[in-house]
Amino acid sequence: MKNSERKGKIIVLSAPSGTGKSTIIGELMKKPELKLDFSISATSRAPRGEEQHGKEYFFMSEEEFKKNVDEGNFVEWEEVYSGICYGTLVSEVDRITGKGHNLIMDVDVKGGLNIKKRFGEEVLTIFIMPPSKEILEQRLRNRGTDSAETIEKRLKKSEFEMSFAEKFDTIIVNDNLEEAVEETEERIREFIREKE
Repeated sequence: MKNSERKGKIIVLSAPSGTGKSTIIGELMKKPELKLDFSISATSRAPRGEEQHGKEYFFMSEEEFKKNVDEGNFVEWEEVYSGICYGTLVSEVDRITGKGHNLIMDVDVKGGLNIKKRFGEEVLTIFIMPPSKEILEQRLRNRGTDSAETIEKRLKKSEFEMSFAEKFDTIIVNDNLEEAVEETEERIREFIREKE
């Protein structure tokens, strides 16, 4: 198979909110040799701040999201909070892997494990762990983007999410951002080499 015909691999990053996952993905995206393309998730939540449809997320109404679920248009999806769903469109996976690029996905823990179940050895799952619950809480408060009530919800959810960490291929503790980026990058490079 020629390199241009090589189908890309799938890399899944999951973590509790506030762990630095998005920052790590942003750093990895700056490395062209990894041939990473970011999967844009769909969500039924409203945009935050300056988020734009088709850039950070595909924003859908709850009805539109459910219609796509019924039509089988998602690789995975989850109702993360009551009435708030997130999912990965099949068309996003096909678009990126079909052009020989490696797909990097930012999904919740259940979604990550469902993708692994569906695509098996074509997927590397990485769980980004906070150094401690206290540090995670501090990071969430320092962001200044969520209400106290939302932060409490996120902290409760983080305990549930961390209980799945052992089911992932790799766990990386983000105590030092630079080291976490390096460790994640090295694991991705190993995975890509193994699968070529």
